Amino acid sequence: MAQSYELEGTVKVIDEIQTFASGFTKREFVVEVEDGRFPQSIKFECVKDKTSLIDGFEVGDPVKVHFDIRGNEYKGKYYVNLNAWKLDRPGGGDGGARKDAAAPAAWDDGPPISEPPGGYGQESDDDIPF
Repeated sequence: MAQSYELEGTVKVIDEIQTFASGFTKREFVVEVEDGRFPQSIKFECVKDKTSLIDGFEVGDPVKVHFDIRGNEYKGKYYVNLNAWKLDRPGGGDGGARKDAAAPAAWDDGPPISEPPGGYGQESDDDIPF
């Protein structure tokens, strides 16, 4: 089983949901973390049913991200993804609940299972699998 990690920072970017030919969906977002003189911008992704996790947040909001690290090889290149599977507001907030609706129960059911390399419906040599 993968080890889980946590990181606190501020939401910097929220991207739209991406849907691939295979039906696989993902959504990326960036969290900025203070690190001395040089803040770090860390990109996370939510996959499948977790793509709505970030819906209750806006750019500038504080966030605590629960994630695991996923790595794979595809055509001789290696990729690392930070898979977010739960979001909280630091200090015991609402867990990223939407402002206009109740949070689905699936938001904190543990890490997602990633689709295998090459399983995203991308067949071209210059396309990466995510």
